[in-house]
Amino acid sequence: MALILQKPLAFIDLETTGTNLGSDRIVEIAIVKINRDHTRQVKRKLINPEMPIPASSSEIHGITDEMVKEAPVFRQVANELKQFLDNCDLGGYNSNRFDIPLLVEEFLRTGIEFDMSNRKLVDVQRIFHLMEQRTLSAAYKFYCNKALDGAHSAEIDATATWEVLAAQLERYPQLGDTVDTIVKFTGEEQLVDFARRFIMVNGVETFNFGKHKGRPVADVLKAEPQYYDWMMKGDFPLHTKQKLTEILNRTLLKKL
Repeated sequence: MALILQKPLAFIDLETTGTNLGSDRIVEIAIVKINRDHTRQVKRKLINPEMPIPASSSEIHGITDEMVKEAPVFRQVANELKQFLDNCDLGGYNSNRFDIPLLVEEFLRTGIEFDMSNRKLVDVQRIFHLMEQRTLSAAYKFYCNKALDGAHSAEIDATATWEVLAAQLERYPQLGDTVDTIVKFTGEEQLVDFARRFIMVNGVETFNFGKHKGRPVADVLKAEPQYYDWMMKGDFPLHTKQKLTEILNRTLLKKL
């Protein structure tokens, strides 16, 4: 069945220096934007990460320091990317746990607000793992009956992800035909921070790690104000620190 779109759906794929949300950087970004009429717009850029690309990462995606030395740094293309993604829902493969969180981190480093509040997130890997338990290349072969030539090229991977979703819609009518029905089916938890240091429990932001795991964040901040300082000085992603500060500010306002 054809997907009914209320707004464009942008599939994002990143190639990076590594997998640490707090310290690694983008070296290539591809966005395949599916408009409401299913026409496509593609944007692809090499990015200078301003740090050496580890050999182990280059072996995966084929991008070397030499290839990106003349490329723009992220802050030089951030506004262009933000505008391209305006009013879009976001999709990808393992994108809810990696591509989108890392992209948000890059925007935060530049000081640009990338509003996530009204965006739906469609992670095609989540559907695949619920149904078949495979990798992107296997998903492409399974759903599209084609070999994925050029895997780990960002544009090829992003395009393949859109094709896999289209095939999944045909195969699984229970997905429905809108982004809302897909998100409801995949059952992704309500996000607090992308690194999942906090989770929602009965509508309350709750610690999901460490000695305070299972306790409401606001309660801990009231009882141990120094814990906020420890986290803000620690090696946590900027998005985690942003959400922690929002919770702290709400907590302080309630005291007034």
